[in-house]
Amino acid sequence: MTGQYDYGATEDRTMPAVAYALYILGFVSVGITSLVGLIMALSNQATAGPVMRTHYTFLVRTFWIGFVWSFVWGLLFAISIPLSFILIGIPLLLLSKLMLSLGVVWYGVRCVVGVVFLAQGEAVPRPYSWLI
Repeated sequence: MTGQYDYGATEDRTMPAVAYALYILGFVSVGITSLVGLIMALSNQATAGPVMRTHYTFLVRTFWIGFVWSFVWGLLFAISIPLSFILIGIPLLLLSKLMLSLGVVWYGVRCVVGVVFLAQGEAVPRPYSWLI
């Protein structure tokens, strides 16, 4: 990086690291700690430097995309349970299981990718991306 200033070296990485940790703990707390991490990310986003702001944006988008995905999964699951008694809902039940699995993997991968960029002191390259 000749001629470029590395903003990540001077910015405080503690709060984004705590937010990522809370997101990862969301796996065992049924999302409660993820909500706390979202509040932290939203409250620190405006005052963060340019590199850490990308992490906060990435965290906020991860939460809301995951929330919408979980809502759609829950809706599909709730519809498939009563329909499975008459066998129509079994394919929907299997689809909801696949959706849950894909959502959990997506959420986990996004958290790990964010932590890796944070540990290297780099900005998230595409914080507005839907995937990674």
